[in-house]
Amino acid sequence: MEPQAHLETNDTIATLVLNRPDAHNAMSIGMLNAAHECMDKLDAMDTKPTVLVITGAGRSFCAGMDLKEVIIDEDPTIPRQLLETLARLTHRIRLFPAVTLARVNGAAIGGGCGLSTVCDISITHEDAKLGFPEVDLGLCPAVVAPWLVRKIGAGKARQVLLTGGLMSGARAAEFGIVTHAVESREQLDEAVSGAASALATGGPDALRATKSLLNTLDGSEDLDILLEAAALSASVLSTEDAQNRLKSRRK
Repeated sequence: MEPQAHLETNDTIATLVLNRPDAHNAMSIGMLNAAHECMDKLDAMDTKPTVLVITGAGRSFCAGMDLKEVIIDEDPTIPRQLLETLARLTHRIRLFPAVTLARVNGAAIGGGCGLSTVCDISITHEDAKLGFPEVDLGLCPAVVAPWLVRKIGAGKARQVLLTGGLMSGARAAEFGIVTHAVESREQLDEAVSGAASALATGGPDALRATKSLLNTLDGSEDLDILLEAAALSASVLSTEDAQNRLKSRRK
Protein backbone atom coordinates (compact mmCIF):
# COMPACT_ATOMS: atom_id res chain seq x y z
CA MET A 1 0.00 0.00 0.00
CA GLU A 2 1.33 3.43 -0.95
CA PRO A 3 1.95 5.90 1.87
CA GLN A 4 -0.77 8.50 2.34
CA ALA A 5 1.85 11.23 1.95
CA HIS A 6 5.29 11.00 0.43
CA LEU A 7 8.36 13.12 -0.15
CA GLU A 8 10.20 13.80 -3.39
CA THR A 9 13.58 15.54 -3.35
CA ASN A 10 15.51 17.16 -6.17
CA ASP A 11 18.61 19.04 -5.08
CA THR A 12 17.40 22.32 -3.54
CA ILE A 13 13.66 21.66 -4.09
CA ALA A 14 11.59 19.09 -2.18
CA THR A 15 7.94 18.21 -2.73
CA LEU A 16 5.52 16.86 -0.11
CA VAL A 17 2.63 15.09 -1.83
CA LEU A 18 -0.66 14.37 -0.06
CA ASN A 19 -1.53 10.96 -1.43
CA ARG A 20 -5.19 9.97 -1.05
CA PRO A 21 -6.35 10.83 -4.57
CA ASP A 22 -9.41 8.56 -4.44
CA ALA A 23 -10.60 10.57 -1.42
CA HIS A 24 -9.55 13.93 -2.90
CA ASN A 25 -6.73 13.92 -0.33
CA ALA A 26 -9.18 14.41 2.52
CA MET A 27 -7.48 14.71 5.88
CA SER A 28 -7.48 11.44 7.77
CA ILE A 29 -5.31 10.92 10.82
CA GLY A 30 -3.34 8.45 8.74
CA MET A 31 -2.60 11.00 6.04
CA LEU A 32 -1.70 13.71 8.53
CA ASN A 33 0.63 11.33 10.37
CA ALA A 34 2.25 10.40 7.06
CA ALA A 35 2.79 14.11 6.36
CA HIS A 36 4.41 14.46 9.79
CA GLU A 37 6.73 11.58 8.88
CA CYS A 38 7.71 13.49 5.74
CA MET A 39 8.49 16.52 7.88
CA ASP A 40 10.59 14.27 10.17
CA LYS A 41 12.65 13.23 7.14
CA LEU A 42 13.11 16.84 6.11
CA ASP A 43 14.16 17.84 9.63
CA ALA A 44 16.73 15.02 9.66
CA MET A 45 18.42 16.13 6.44
CA ASP A 46 21.93 17.53 6.90
CA THR A 47 21.39 19.89 3.96
CA LYS A 48 17.81 21.05 3.88
CA PRO A 49 16.04 22.12 0.69
CA THR A 50 15.71 25.79 -0.10
CA VAL A 51 12.13 25.33 -1.34
CA LEU A 52 9.41 22.94 -0.18
CA VAL A 53 6.47 22.47 -2.55
CA ILE A 54 3.26 21.04 -1.05
CA THR A 55 0.62 19.56 -3.34
CA GLY A 56 -1.99 16.83 -3.69
CA ALA A 57 -1.97 13.71 -5.83
CA GLY A 58 -4.58 13.55 -8.56
CA ARG A 59 -6.90 16.44 -9.37
CA SER A 60 -7.45 17.80 -5.85
CA PHE A 61 -5.20 19.59 -3.41
CA CYS A 62 -7.06 18.65 -0.22
CA ALA A 63 -10.80 18.36 0.35
CA GLY A 64 -10.64 19.11 4.08
CA MET A 65 -11.42 16.74 6.93
CA ASP A 66 -12.39 13.17 6.16
CA LEU A 67 -16.02 13.10 7.31
CA LYS A 68 -15.83 9.39 8.09
CA GLU A 69 -13.35 10.16 10.85
CA VAL A 70 -15.09 13.14 12.45
CA ILE A 71 -18.58 11.67 12.66
CA ILE A 72 -18.67 10.42 16.23
CA ASP A 73 -20.10 6.91 16.28
CA GLU A 74 -17.57 4.94 18.29
CA ASP A 75 -14.51 6.92 19.44
CA PRO A 76 -15.34 10.52 20.42
CA THR A 77 -11.64 11.36 20.85
CA ILE A 78 -10.82 10.98 17.13
CA PRO A 79 -11.95 14.48 16.01
CA ARG A 80 -9.74 16.21 18.57
CA GLN A 81 -6.81 13.95 17.68
CA LEU A 82 -7.24 14.82 14.02
CA LEU A 83 -7.53 18.56 14.65
CA GLU A 84 -4.53 18.66 16.98
CA THR A 85 -2.49 16.66 14.48
CA LEU A 86 -3.46 19.17 11.79
CA ALA A 87 -2.64 22.12 14.05
CA ARG A 88 0.83 20.75 14.76
CA LEU A 89 1.42 20.03 11.06
CA THR A 90 0.56 23.58 10.04
CA HIS A 91 2.93 24.90 12.70
CA ARG A 92 5.76 22.64 11.49
CA ILE A 93 5.26 23.68 7.88
CA ARG A 94 5.23 27.36 8.78
CA LEU A 95 8.40 27.12 10.86
CA PHE A 96 10.28 24.87 8.43
CA PRO A 97 13.25 26.95 7.24
CA ALA A 98 12.65 26.40 3.50
CA VAL A 99 10.36 28.70 1.55
CA THR A 100 7.08 26.80 1.23
CA LEU A 101 5.07 26.90 -1.97
CA ALA A 102 1.58 25.41 -2.25
CA ARG A 103 0.77 23.93 -5.65
CA VAL A 104 -3.02 24.08 -5.32
CA ASN A 105 -3.83 21.77 -8.21
CA GLY A 106 -7.55 21.48 -7.49
CA ALA A 107 -10.11 21.62 -4.71
CA ALA A 108 -8.73 23.11 -1.50
CA ILE A 109 -11.55 23.12 1.02
CA GLY A 110 -11.71 23.89 4.73
CA GLY A 111 -8.56 22.60 6.39
CA GLY A 112 -7.16 21.94 2.92
CA CYS A 113 -7.50 25.60 2.00
CA GLY A 114 -6.03 26.44 5.39
CA LEU A 115 -3.03 24.26 4.62
CA SER A 116 -2.38 26.30 1.49
CA THR A 117 -2.52 29.58 3.46
CA VAL A 118 0.17 28.30 5.82
CA CYS A 119 2.60 28.24 2.92
CA ASP A 120 4.66 31.33 2.15
CA ILE A 121 3.45 31.37 -1.47
CA SER A 122 0.54 29.57 -3.12
CA ILE A 123 -0.35 29.14 -6.78
CA THR A 124 -3.56 27.69 -8.21
CA HIS A 125 -5.60 27.88 -11.41
CA GLU A 126 -8.66 30.02 -11.99
CA ASP A 127 -11.18 27.15 -12.09
CA ALA A 128 -10.05 25.50 -8.85
CA LYS A 129 -12.55 25.45 -5.97
CA LEU A 130 -11.31 26.93 -2.72
CA GLY A 131 -12.89 28.13 0.49
CA PHE A 132 -13.92 27.60 4.05
CA PRO A 133 -17.45 26.14 4.22
CA GLU A 134 -17.15 25.08 7.87
CA VAL A 135 -19.98 27.29 9.17
CA ASP A 136 -22.28 25.79 6.52
CA LEU A 137 -21.64 22.41 8.16
CA GLY A 138 -22.10 23.70 11.71
CA LEU A 139 -18.33 23.66 12.30
CA CYS A 140 -15.84 26.23 13.54
CA PRO A 141 -12.78 26.87 11.30
CA ALA A 142 -10.65 27.62 14.35
CA VAL A 143 -7.42 25.87 13.33
CA VAL A 144 -7.18 27.67 10.00
CA ALA A 145 -8.36 31.06 11.29
CA PRO A 146 -4.99 32.27 12.64
CA TRP A 147 -3.29 31.49 9.35
CA LEU A 148 -5.99 33.14 7.25
CA VAL A 149 -5.90 36.29 9.40
CA ARG A 150 -2.14 36.48 8.89
CA LYS A 151 -2.60 35.90 5.16
CA ILE A 152 -5.37 38.34 4.24
CA GLY A 153 -6.01 40.43 7.36
CA ALA A 154 -8.67 40.27 10.03
CA GLY A 155 -11.41 42.11 8.12
CA LYS A 156 -11.28 39.96 5.01
CA ALA A 157 -10.90 36.81 7.13
CA ARG A 158 -14.15 37.66 8.96
CA GLN A 159 -15.93 37.99 5.63
CA VAL A 160 -14.56 34.71 4.28
CA LEU A 161 -14.99 32.57 7.40
CA LEU A 162 -18.40 33.86 8.49
CA THR A 163 -20.02 33.67 5.06
CA GLY A 164 -18.61 30.21 4.31
CA GLY A 165 -19.11 28.65 0.88
CA LEU A 166 -16.59 28.16 -1.90
CA MET A 167 -15.02 30.41 -4.50
CA SER A 168 -13.04 30.05 -7.69
CA GLY A 169 -9.27 30.16 -7.81
CA ALA A 170 -9.54 33.52 -9.56
CA ARG A 171 -11.63 34.93 -6.70
CA ALA A 172 -9.27 33.43 -4.12
CA ALA A 173 -6.42 35.31 -5.79
CA GLU A 174 -8.42 38.54 -5.57
CA PHE A 175 -8.89 38.00 -1.84
CA GLY A 176 -5.20 37.15 -1.42
CA ILE A 177 -5.98 33.64 -0.17
CA VAL A 178 -3.61 32.45 -2.90
CA THR A 179 -0.69 34.39 -4.31
CA HIS A 180 -1.53 33.81 -7.95
CA ALA A 181 -4.02 31.96 -10.16
CA VAL A 182 -2.99 30.90 -13.67
CA GLU A 183 -5.66 30.70 -16.35
CA SER A 184 -5.83 26.91 -16.66
CA ARG A 185 -4.81 23.73 -14.89
CA GLU A 186 -2.46 22.96 -17.79
CA GLN A 187 -0.41 26.08 -16.98
CA LEU A 188 0.00 25.25 -13.31
CA ASP A 189 3.05 22.99 -13.47
CA GLU A 190 5.05 25.50 -15.49
CA ALA A 191 4.10 28.33 -13.12
CA VAL A 192 4.99 26.35 -9.99
CA SER A 193 8.20 25.01 -11.48
CA GLY A 194 9.25 28.50 -12.52
CA ALA A 195 8.45 29.99 -9.13
CA ALA A 196 10.23 27.20 -7.24
CA SER A 197 13.32 27.47 -9.44
CA ALA A 198 13.44 31.24 -9.02
CA LEU A 199 13.12 30.96 -5.24
CA ALA A 200 15.84 28.31 -5.13
CA THR A 201 18.34 30.75 -6.64
CA GLY A 202 18.16 32.92 -3.54
CA GLY A 203 20.76 32.72 -0.82
CA PRO A 204 19.59 29.90 1.46
CA ASP A 205 20.86 31.56 4.64
CA ALA A 206 19.23 34.86 3.67
CA LEU A 207 15.91 33.18 2.86
CA ARG A 208 15.89 31.24 6.14
CA ALA A 209 16.76 34.30 8.20
CA THR A 210 14.11 36.38 6.46
CA LYS A 211 11.44 33.72 6.91
CA SER A 212 12.34 33.31 10.59
CA LEU A 213 12.06 37.07 11.11
CA LEU A 214 8.69 37.21 9.35
CA ASN A 215 7.43 34.33 11.51
CA THR A 216 8.45 36.24 14.62
CA LEU A 217 6.84 39.46 13.43
CA ASP A 218 3.45 37.94 12.63
CA GLY A 219 3.22 35.57 15.59
CA SER A 220 3.54 32.34 13.60
CA GLU A 221 5.68 30.76 16.31
CA ASP A 222 2.73 30.55 18.73
CA LEU A 223 1.71 26.87 18.89
CA ASP A 224 -0.53 27.35 21.93
CA ILE A 225 -3.13 29.37 20.02
CA LEU A 226 -3.34 26.58 17.44
CA LEU A 227 -3.86 23.90 20.07
CA GLU A 228 -6.53 26.04 21.75
CA ALA A 229 -8.16 26.47 18.34
CA ALA A 230 -8.12 22.70 17.80
CA ALA A 231 -9.86 22.18 21.14
CA LEU A 232 -12.48 24.79 20.28
CA SER A 233 -13.11 23.30 16.85
CA ALA A 234 -13.40 19.82 18.36
CA SER A 235 -15.94 21.01 20.93
CA VAL A 236 -18.14 22.54 18.24
CA LEU A 237 -17.74 19.48 16.04
CA SER A 238 -19.04 17.25 18.81
CA THR A 239 -22.33 19.14 19.18
CA GLU A 240 -25.56 17.50 18.08
CA ASP A 241 -26.15 20.11 15.38
CA ALA A 242 -22.72 19.60 13.80
CA GLN A 243 -22.96 15.82 13.92
CA ASN A 244 -26.42 15.86 12.33
CA ARG A 245 -25.23 18.16 9.55
CA LEU A 246 -22.21 15.97 8.85
CA LYS A 247 -24.29 12.80 8.77
CA SER A 248 -26.74 14.44 6.38
CA ARG A 249 -23.83 15.48 4.19
CA ARG A 250 -22.61 11.89 3.92
CA LYS A 251 -25.96 10.50 2.79
